Amino acid sequence: MDRRLWTPWIALRWGIGLAAALAGIDKFFNLLADWGSYLSPVAAQFLPVSTGTFMGIVGVIEFAVGAAILAGWTRAGAYVASAWLVGVAANLVLAGFYDVAVRDVVMSLAAFTLARLAELHAEE
Repeated sequence: MDRRLWTPWIALRWGIGLAAALAGIDKFFNLLADWGSYLSPVAAQFLPVSTGTFMGIVGVIEFAVGAAILAGWTRAGAYVASAWLVGVAANLVLAGFYDVAVRDVVMSLAAFTLARLAELHAEE
């Protein structure tokens, strides 16, 4: 990878990886936020499980994605994070949290950028 891309690569990898892993862990503790309150009523009515159980499943997935990014499966993890965050943003729009949805779209773009940088890194 071009040395000029090394710093953005590291910043995105650690930032997105840690954010996903920590958000995943916090789905079990609700210290950063009451995560269940961000689930739209539209989405909640289709769940076959309780909101708490669903947030636990989401937490496991988010932690796994963050761990994958940090452990070296950066490209795959970043693509999953990018798609996942678009889905989260859609849910947030349905729930009326437009400001947080915009933030998650931007994070999705950052994850996509990380995935593309990982592809460049793999080509060398």
